[in-house]
Amino acid sequence: MKQVKVLGSGCAKCSKTAEMIADISEEMGMDVIVKKDTDPQTLLKFKVMKTPAVVIDGELVHSGSVPSRDDIEEWLRD
Repeated sequence: MKQVKVLGSGCAKCSKTAEMIADISEEMGMDVIVKKDTDPQTLLKFKVMKTPAVVIDGELVHSGSVPSRDDIEEWLRD
């Protein structure tokens, strides 16, 4: 089961990113836990300068924009 964190301030783009990942993982039939994290310390830990940022299983995979569907599907397959 993949652990996904969407890092950000809780803005609309961050919420949309978390929603997209949850929806796409469900469509793909994958067990994924998606959590939103607004803690500034977490942003510093991953050296995130732009949000939304996506961390999968402890690894930063994206930051600075709402990811594309293709990107999300690729991350979930890996």
